[in-house]
Amino acid sequence: MDEIIIKTAEQIEGIRKSSQLAGNTLKFISDYVKEGVNTLYLDNLIEEYMRDNGAIPATLGYHGYPKSSCISLNEVICHGIPDAKTILKNGDILNIDVTTILDGYFGDTSTMFTIGDVSDQAAKLVEDTEHALYLGIEQVKPDNYFGNIGFAIGRFAKAKKYGVVYEFCGHGVGIEFHEEPQVEHISHRNSGDIMKPGMIFTIEPMINLGKARAVIDKKDGWTARTIDKKISAQFEHTILVTKDGYEILSDVGEYDIFR
Repeated sequence: MDEIIIKTAEQIEGIRKSSQLAGNTLKFISDYVKEGVNTLYLDNLIEEYMRDNGAIPATLGYHGYPKSSCISLNEVICHGIPDAKTILKNGDILNIDVTTILDGYFGDTSTMFTIGDVSDQAAKLVEDTEHALYLGIEQVKPDNYFGNIGFAIGRFAKAKKYGVVYEFCGHGVGIEFHEEPQVEHISHRNSGDIMKPGMIFTIEPMINLGKARAVIDKKDGWTARTIDKKISAQFEHTILVTKDGYEILSDVGEYDIFR
């Protein structure tokens, strides 16, 4: 428990502002996510928007990661690297994941988009993954176990016969990009550390239509794909534990994810 940072009021306000900017970055880029657009174009717009608003992209150069966002299509679970050759097409689903550094504070969030006429199966996976995120968020309150986040997500997803990725997880965030604790998305009830007011972390379930396993691209060392090539979806928010529950720091209101 000593390793989990309890943020001060000043730090919380800084992280809230950065998280709001991260959320607004996704809202901004939503207008440009459409059939025929390449993912490098989207990444360039994301970086420009962040810098125009006084922030820098946390992913750029992080352990050698080359771009300002992660854009993951279809069977890519996470850490998809934007490039000019990857062009959005009818039927695609994609996750855009952004992390801002604003005045030294980190805000982290991601959302799904669908392009044109996606299959009913794909649309349902996206809808269910967002629902799973909010089931996890509902577990955030003082003196609850972190494991109950993963228990709630995993119970729902398993009932739908999805695979819940266990090789990647949520994490503490705010002062650094990745802090303690690790927030698992499939776990045992009443397990793990205890939540306390002032803790800030991400919940970001990655849910696969098929098997839960991931395979990392050997060429780029980042792109994580489903082991069976079936599609995957992910949603993410940065969450603060308050005195009586939670605050979703990266929530900036609804925008259309169906393009």
